[in-house]
Amino acid sequence: MTRLAGKKALITGAARGIGLAFAEAYIREGAQVAIADIDIERARQSATELGAEAIAVEMDVTKQDSIDRAVAATIDALGRIDILVNNAALFTAAPIVEIDRQDFDRVFNINVAGPLFTLQAVAKHMIAEGIRGNIINMASQAGRRGEPLVAVYCASKAAVISLTQSAGLNLIEHGINVNAIAPGVVDGEHWDGVDAFFAKYEGKAPGQKKKEVGEAVPYGRMGTAEDLTGMAVFLASEEVDYIVAQTYNVDGGQWMS
Repeated sequence: MTRLAGKKALITGAARGIGLAFAEAYIREGAQVAIADIDIERARQSATELGAEAIAVEMDVTKQDSIDRAVAATIDALGRIDILVNNAALFTAAPIVEIDRQDFDRVFNINVAGPLFTLQAVAKHMIAEGIRGNIINMASQAGRRGEPLVAVYCASKAAVISLTQSAGLNLIEHGINVNAIAPGVVDGEHWDGVDAFFAKYEGKAPGQKKKEVGEAVPYGRMGTAEDLTGMAVFLASEEVDYIVAQTYNVDGGQWMS
């Protein structure tokens, strides 16, 4: 028996990478999925490749009207939302003395305000319809500790962990479980950008930082999007009923808490 049979999921930033891997896993487990992304053409392509159980919706998590339209479109197409995954995020890096206020605002708008107001919109729907739903926020090992060049991103992911705790404690009274996943270093196309930041500020050759962080993982390699899908399915299932406001590390042993 599939673990998410009949469930309807909305995943932000799901046109590629981790979000797309979650969508594939959810469909395998019997769910229908809305692929929400600012890149609607890529979202449509991904939804088409996933088949009849996937739809694409356009969403810019920095704009409330876009969030509201995407939630409404998902409900119109799928009938309801049982599962939300707040996956859309942005990485940045700079020494403290070079942090730009505009860059800070952009990262916090996407990484913190985005999950908060998407969570809020979906929670309102769940409460109104009496849905005992599951909401999953994507945190990071970066939210567990600071890093010399990653202050803004680390702070944003620490805020996601705190938001998960507060929202989890508030929404469980409505039967809505809110939890989070904290990945470690996850390989993928986004790492080209991450690697470029470290090449710039640490004087490393292209690819050197990626090699170093992979070798530093106790498991012996960087993670993949597929390494996270087991936890994503678990946190979306009925098995998580008594688990409230927690953040789970899925990082090959990089952080213990």
